[in-house]
Amino acid sequence: MVGDTDSIFQQGVRLSSAAQHVRAASFEGLVALDPAGQIVPAIAERWIVTDDGRSYIFRLRNSDWPDGDAISARDVQIILNDIIARLEGTSLGLDLAKVVEVRAMTGRVIEVQLSSPMPEFLRLLAQPEMGFVKNGGGAGPMIASREENEPFVRLNALPPEARGFPPRENWEELARAITVRSLPAEAAVEAFAEGEIDLLLNGRLSSFPLAQLGPLSRGAVQVDPSLGLFGLAVRSDSGFLSDPARREALSMAIDRTALIEPFGLGGWQPTTWIIPPALFASSPYPETRWNALSFEDRRTIAAQRVSAWTSAAGEAATLRIGLPAGPGSDLLFEQLDAAWTAIGVNVEKVAPGAGADLELRDRLARYSSPRWFLNQFNCELEIGLCSSRADELVRESLSQNDPVLKEQLLAEAHAQLIAQEVFIPLGAPVRWALVRGAIDAYQANPWGIHPLFPLSQPTT
Repeated sequence: MVGDTDSIFQQGVRLSSAAQHVRAASFEGLVALDPAGQIVPAIAERWIVTDDGRSYIFRLRNSDWPDGDAISARDVQIILNDIIARLEGTSLGLDLAKVVEVRAMTGRVIEVQLSSPMPEFLRLLAQPEMGFVKNGGGAGPMIASREENEPFVRLNALPPEARGFPPRENWEELARAITVRSLPAEAAVEAFAEGEIDLLLNGRLSSFPLAQLGPLSRGAVQVDPSLGLFGLAVRSDSGFLSDPARREALSMAIDRTALIEPFGLGGWQPTTWIIPPALFASSPYPETRWNALSFEDRRTIAAQRVSAWTSAAGEAATLRIGLPAGPGSDLLFEQLDAAWTAIGVNVEKVAPGAGADLELRDRLARYSSPRWFLNQFNCELEIGLCSSRADELVRESLSQNDPVLKEQLLAEAHAQLIAQEVFIPLGAPVRWALVRGAIDAYQANPWGIHPLFPLSQPTT
């Protein structure tokens, strides 16, 4: 996994990508994701959704916790309520706001009631953070172990009978152990090139140029068709950034198609909106913003707004841009620098968390709904500028049963964020992997979660 060396060992409700993958492998929830990103059974062997879409009823499989106790609906009720409580104050907690009650119906049947229908609710339950822990252990499908001070985690698949399934002959000889570690991008790519690792996950745009180094990576690079946020969160509303019109000027001045050209990354989807319009059943705005203006017109308007401020303020417009380290970030900064220098704005690159005026926001969506995007800017999260009115509209949508009226509320919330210019969207987030030919259980998917358990399964 590309990341800080210790990120794989994170605990709690805010997990790195590496920790998410280990959590998903060793602590199942009610459902899980398969390699293609589709919902599959986990602790719940099957489920139904009531006709009104507001109740999900799960039947649990007949299996045990690591301590030998049977997995019961009462256990799941307690654990699920605890997870939801601990996630309060996070964006995932906001995503779960439609849950109104978790109820144990019988020994192995549990019901989750929602305030209004949510077609993507199962995908939310499949998130790694929704995995169940009881007395420090999980129900698999793998067991994670770590020797003291070792920089990696070893995952061993539980035999089928330990997971409530029929036994499989010669399981121990056929199943493969997996060793997982986090490495900085350059070290990870080097290890792949030298044959030390078979699968590298969680590459981002900041490190994408490294994926193209050397003949060994040719044909091995896989890019996910990602959905989510990739752009600049506005962290300051003082000075030049105090006016939404000037914040809009920065967004107008970026040629997003040209932005990606130095990367040689085909198929990347640029965007000028926070929420892709295709996520609405009836798109409330055109595919691109400012579609009545040419790019030259946009840049001229942007330059005029900058000039008016510098003349009135008697100083140059200078902004600090927070970007992670990496050759991709260097390329991105060069593009932003060129775009904004052309309209009279000076920019300086700083590390994330070092007092930037604008900071890169690079997040994968957990489910394909406008509400996920809106929740990323909720004022409670304090990630940058926000709109309390947008938050009110999202809260109002939680109990709205009419899908048309619900979309209207979410579209209006999006319009509030756009009017306040809280974010400079650039395009879809980038997630890439290096995959050796012998790995046949890997598939690119939009969610950036590539389950490790299938990698352990016998190929014959």
